Amino acid sequence: MDSNPSSAETAGGSIYVSSAVTSAAKILVVGHFAVGKTTFIGSLSEITPLRTEEKMTQASLHVDDLRGVTDKTTTTVALDFGRLTLSDELVLYLFGTPGQQRFMQLWEDMARGALGALLLVDPGRLEETFPVIDLIESYGLEYAIAVNTFQADRVYAEAEVREALDLLPDTPVVYCDARDRQSSGHALIALVRHLLDRAA
Repeated sequence: MDSNPSSAETAGGSIYVSSAVTSAAKILVVGHFAVGKTTFIGSLSEITPLRTEEKMTQASLHVDDLRGVTDKTTTTVALDFGRLTLSDELVLYLFGTPGQQRFMQLWEDMARGALGALLLVDPGRLEETFPVIDLIESYGLEYAIAVNTFQADRVYAEAEVREALDLLPDTPVVYCDARDRQSSGHALIALVRHLLDRAA
């Protein structure tokens, strides 16, 4: 999963995709509010990620449910964007979606052209995942589940997660710490393998 700095050109502090790259894929990183999408993309991106975070205010307390969330002071209001070069030929563009219902109108544009979605879930708030699954399926996207464990009081077994979310048997379920590059990379690889299997 390591990027290949030697294949990139640096000019003016910006990193450009190597001219050898022949394929690119758009991947969505999705999930409910405060599940770690921004952190996940930040841990993987080989470029400084684009973030559209704003400070949360008193006005948002009536619309953003902070139960089970500690130290949350900012929220994504449009998207997160990062890039990861998997090989000399393939680069992934990672688009993180906002988690709140009031920003869901952005999904239509973001889902267009996406190869698939990695769905981050908080094991302590699994019930908040259902509206996101409905959106993913409404756009016909293949997806994998990544259980983000970095703030979890309890880690549920895969069978429990599958049953709680009513997943199809072939939907991958992996565990990750969104702060850790290697762990996040493992989750992304699970999605890519799933997409390749479905395309075969």
